[in-house]
Amino acid sequence: MTFVVGEDCIKCKHTDCVEVCPVDCFYEGPNFLVIHPDECIDCALCEPECPVDAIFSEDELPEDQQVFLELNAELAEIWPNITEMKESPPDAEEWAGKPNKLALLER
Repeated sequence: MTFVVGEDCIKCKHTDCVEVCPVDCFYEGPNFLVIHPDECIDCALCEPECPVDAIFSEDELPEDQQVFLELNAELAEIWPNITEMKESPPDAEEWAGKPNKLALLER
């Protein structure tokens, strides 16, 4: 089982979750974070840390977020590992909770 970063992270990219991860399984893209499914130990520490509720347990991933299971696995293989909290984008709050952001995902 793994945790999955979903659509709400796009353009918000808070890194509070990274700070609590005991196995450093987060990877960072230009405007999104992902969790490497083979590295995640299912500890659940990251989920409550996300200020926009963008992290889901794989078995609780909403139907409309299923594409993110594959995206997390794919992008974790090519993006660099992130192990420390960083500043959020200056406009992160403006993007919080906005729907249909998948097209805005920068690879």
